[in-house]
Amino acid sequence: MAISHFSKRLHVARGVVRSRVVDTVAHAVTRVRYMFPDASAERHSVSVIRDVAYGPHAENRLDVYVPTRSPKPLPVVMYVHGGGFAMLSKDTHRVMALAFARKGYLTFNIDYRLGVRNQFPVPLQDASEALLWVAAHAAQYGGDTTRLAIAGESAGGNLVTALAVAQATRRSEPFARRVFDARLPLRAVVATYPFLDVHDVHRLDAHPTMPGWVKRMMLDASTSYVGTRVWDPRDEDALHSPLWLLERATGTERPMPPFFVSIGTRDPLLAQSQRLKVALDRLGAECNLHISPGEIHGYDALVWREAAREKWRAAHAFLGRHTASGA
Repeated sequence: MAISHFSKRLHVARGVVRSRVVDTVAHAVTRVRYMFPDASAERHSVSVIRDVAYGPHAENRLDVYVPTRSPKPLPVVMYVHGGGFAMLSKDTHRVMALAFARKGYLTFNIDYRLGVRNQFPVPLQDASEALLWVAAHAAQYGGDTTRLAIAGESAGGNLVTALAVAQATRRSEPFARRVFDARLPLRAVVATYPFLDVHDVHRLDAHPTMPGWVKRMMLDASTSYVGTRVWDPRDEDALHSPLWLLERATGTERPMPPFFVSIGTRDPLLAQSQRLKVALDRLGAECNLHISPGEIHGYDALVWREAAREKWRAAHAFLGRHTASGA
């Protein structure tokens, strides 16, 4: 069905308002939560160095989570938060960074510039810059950069998957070429309920039983990243939808790193994770797809629940295999 330019702009504007409301509430809640003693990183034998600059922009900051009781050098994880490309931050995702650091990973939890003002490729450019910075500086914090992994959820899952594509395939974008030329020893990727195809909102919109608010959330995320281009998906070679590239690829110049992908059966992005598994299997890459029955988007942040604990156990087992010293 045709949609006017005005309607497209109205969709984008409404999405901005919704994202700002959710972002404000989420940051307020997390500020209160982290005031409690049990949320202290030091309680878990982790020290945190906050707001380290990795690039020139105000949002180009990261927090370093350093395990204090684990033997050095430490395996390294760079974490990229989700939030529909338009909201949330490293501060709202401390629980994710701490989940890795508690298991002995030197963890870099990054911020990046958000849409709708900073659309594709800006968030991915920032994530690329952060990855190169981490590879160059992790040793200063006790990290072993030969044991490097990247992780992210939702929109962050998109970005880390795109980074994996960039390190395996020579591309024309300057930021992607820098990642490729760096020859990073990327051992593993953890992509949690990743949003891998921003044009998939057309299929979701036609879903007969999906709630309208879920459809709006998906559309908001897509327009935050690619704007009105979501209604005109002709740039099929773009890194904004890494799933497209992997499904169409006949091979990669370097092997794709092993993937751990986790998602719940009630997540609207389930089909995208299943498509990623098929694409990576076809390319000969390892992909462990962990599906949690009955779980929704964001379930693994509820770390007191058994489904979340099971997911984290599986993710840590996967990372342990691939970041071990002799792996």
